[in-house]
Amino acid sequence: MYSETTRSIKVTVRPFYLPQHSSPGEDRYVWAYHVRIENEGRETVQLRNRHWQITDALGRLQEVRGPGVVGEEPVLRPGEHFEYTSSCPLTTPSGVMVGDYEMETPAGEKFLIRIPAFSLDSPQETRRLN
Repeated sequence: MYSETTRSIKVTVRPFYLPQHSSPGEDRYVWAYHVRIENEGRETVQLRNRHWQITDALGRLQEVRGPGVVGEEPVLRPGEHFEYTSSCPLTTPSGVMVGDYEMETPAGEKFLIRIPAFSLDSPQETRRLN
C-alpha cells in the first residue's frame, strides 16, 4: 500500500494486477487500484477533479484529467472517508501512476492533495537489480 497526506487529507492506494483481464501475448496488462481518501482534518471538503500521470515501462506518459472519481464528487466531513476502485490498462508489463485531486471547501477555496506514486507490476515483469 502507498499513502500520502496533504492538508489533513490522507490518500491510500492499493494496486493489484488483474490476470483475468490481461493478455501478455497481446501486450495488454491491466491493474485495478483501490483508493481510500480520509479527511483527518477539521474542515469539510469536496473532491472536484482528478489528475493522473501514468508512465509505462518504456517511459511513455499518459495524462488523465476529469471531474470527480468514478462518476462522483464526494463530500468528506471531518472524520469521514470515501473509497473506490478503478483500473488502468497498459501495453507494457509495468508502470507507475501518480496524481492529485482538486478539493474544495464550503467557502469555495480550492487546493490540491497529492496521490502517492505507486507501482504497477505484473508477474510477467522481470526484475533486475543493479
